[in-house]
Amino acid sequence: MAKPIIAFVTGGYSSEDVISYKSAINIEKFIDREKYEVYRIDITPQSWFHKTPEGAVVPVDKHDFSLRINDQRIRFDAVFIGIHGTPGEDGKLQGYLDMMGLPYTSCDVTSSAITFNKRYTVAVAGASGYHVARSKHLFKHSFNKNSLSQLGLRLPVFVKPNNGGSSIGMSKVHRSEELESAIEKAFLEDDQVLVEEYIQGREFTIGVYRSKGKSVTLPFTEIISENDFFDFEAKYQGKSSEVTPAECTDVMTKQIQEAAKGIYDVFNCRGVVRMDFIYSPIDNAPYLLEINTIPGQTAASIIPQQVAAAGMELGEFYTLLIEEALSHKKKD
Repeated sequence: MAKPIIAFVTGGYSSEDVISYKSAINIEKFIDREKYEVYRIDITPQSWFHKTPEGAVVPVDKHDFSLRINDQRIRFDAVFIGIHGTPGEDGKLQGYLDMMGLPYTSCDVTSSAITFNKRYTVAVAGASGYHVARSKHLFKHSFNKNSLSQLGLRLPVFVKPNNGGSSIGMSKVHRSEELESAIEKAFLEDDQVLVEEYIQGREFTIGVYRSKGKSVTLPFTEIISENDFFDFEAKYQGKSSEVTPAECTDVMTKQIQEAAKGIYDVFNCRGVVRMDFIYSPIDNAPYLLEINTIPGQTAASIIPQQVAAAGMELGEFYTLLIEEALSHKKKD
């Protein structure tokens, strides 16, 4: 029986492409080549292409997402999406792949688009009965500096690009006079900005995935940042410690796991996602911060740590994701 042919896509159109390429190293290393024939596809603003082992650059035929190599047409059975940011995390690539009839290892168009927008994420989660922080949604085209005093939020607040990741452009604001510059910084990354009240508590992040129709949580992680918050430096330059599995009471563990699985189902997620929570000792409840539908897969990333804590090899985990994607093709 021929192996399923998998397109592994990396790169992207945003400043997160550097993280995509870091993740790509780990993903390529651990996808099981005994089970799958894998072709790496780089998606950049300039071109979509595959580079052969001999160094030849082969363009992707966007009419059907295929390759032609040595007069042979390569058609894919599924797509492993490894792009952080647009177009891999916001639903754009998923919409294209849906039109091509190709299954993929991530959330669908609607789930990806909603969760990529931090404000809409917390709005849906809050309306579904989950705890979220109070926040304000700002738009560049209508933002007025005179309205800063009317935000109605208690300091400190987090100011972050509404449609971004990796904590790029994010600030924690303690004083009102710092607010304008923080918003301007965030607007450099996105035309929408989220200003969100700070929730005091312990920070946790948890991976959730679907396998054989069931939502499964990974052992979750406590984030202890050396910086004021879990910023880019803390995430990617060693300025934090991560405890996996987190040391929690049984009650806290159950609350976080149940919230994560419930939210995963509310958003109709697919593949592996990572959810960030603050556990408030005042309310004794987890507050959802955001959902990352294409979580990092670098050697230092949290999902690989959680997979190891679950007693799985990373290659085994990627096989679960690919098989789940292939199962959608069989159903279709």
